[in-house]
Amino acid sequence: MASTSSVLRRLAAGLGVLAVLGVGVVGAFYWHDIGRSYERIAGRSERVSLPQGDMEFVQAGAGPAVLVIHGSGGGFDQGELLAQAVLGDGFRWIAPSRFGYLRSTFHSGATFEDQAHAYAGLLDHLGLDRVAVVALSHGGPSALYFAVLHPERVSSLTLLSSGVASSSDPAQAQANRQGDLLTTVFQHDLLYWTISTWLRPALLGLMGASDEVVAGLAPASRQLVNELIEFMNPVQPRSAGVVFDNRAALPNERIAAIRAPTLIVHATDDSLQLYRNAEFAAKHIAGSRLLRFERGGHLLVAVEQVAVRGAVQAFVRAHAAR
Repeated sequence: MASTSSVLRRLAAGLGVLAVLGVGVVGAFYWHDIGRSYERIAGRSERVSLPQGDMEFVQAGAGPAVLVIHGSGGGFDQGELLAQAVLGDGFRWIAPSRFGYLRSTFHSGATFEDQAHAYAGLLDHLGLDRVAVVALSHGGPSALYFAVLHPERVSSLTLLSSGVASSSDPAQAQANRQGDLLTTVFQHDLLYWTISTWLRPALLGLMGASDEVVAGLAPASRQLVNELIEFMNPVQPRSAGVVFDNRAALPNERIAAIRAPTLIVHATDDSLQLYRNAEFAAKHIAGSRLLRFERGGHLLVAVEQVAVRGAVQAFVRAHAAR
């Protein structure tokens, strides 16, 4: 895994090359792409007012209801992409934007527990008593709290490369530095667009995928990765949510109260959400199932899409029928 300092050197070198190319050339591409990204998210979501603030969401499909919770840098659009990648047809999925993402409210002092209560309010608005929950990356903490605080509403819980517990070990310190740097990148449309467009391998390394994983991506996996990266544009309307994710307290041992059937999917080589999160969840959630992959990093959902999709579909269906 590349260190944060080596990633910084690669980014600095790449930005230097772009500076030589000229602001005018890069700027023309930027204004075209960023305009399209704002158009892509405009007018597509619904919004509901809740005690915790406004929450936007999109929904589609028919079948067992699934609440799909996006990761850092996401929003309803990433949730929609995740639903298509791991659920497909045969499910009714609901993809909200979490606190501080796009048109969902962010209040100073908000917690992942507050976000969990907001999910319950969203289900009330939609007339849904129970749902399966599928959460990606830093969507994990609020999903875990939802299962803790509203157990009667969760038919099953699936954690995909999710954050679960804090740690003071050196590997976690390195992952935290990557998270801090990503938080900085996600504050500015131009900075993120520049890095994601022209310096994508370095960005993917920062996001928890090794050079070897990136080089070995199959065409379909590479397309999904590219969509995940591109759908994070524009980042400025998501920046408050990224900061919130990077600072809010993780659930840690409180997950021991979870009784929902739980599937934990994680790669051992994930350098952003370390595999120890999966081990912690498996240890503390009674009856949980851990699906371990040796390769895939934080891009596991894309790298092993077929296997992950099959496991998630079967798991959600099995427990939705209870």
